[in-house]
Amino acid sequence: MSNNFNRNNGEPTLYIKQSKDMFLTIILYMDDLIFMGNDETLVEEFKEAMKREFKMTDLGLLRFFLGIEIQQQEQGIFISQSKYAQVILKRF
Repeated sequence: MSNNFNRNNGEPTLYIKQSKDMFLTIILYMDDLIFMGNDETLVEEFKEAMKREFKMTDLGLLRFFLGIEIQQQEQGIFISQSKYAQVILKRF
């Protein structure tokens, strides 16, 4: 909140920072977080602020979160749970 983020009323794990045409969105889950924005400078400033405040590891582009697989390609962002489905099919 001290970095000008607003907490979403409908989803308490969602924080948004907006400035003119720029935005940064953060989703928190326990001790994990994912974030995205449309301005590289805003993203880098956020990462540096988090590293100063907390012990943080930058894992790069999001690939897996809460059982959901994420593939980021030029054509778009694709999400699936194919790995989870394969585990269920194998089990039963």
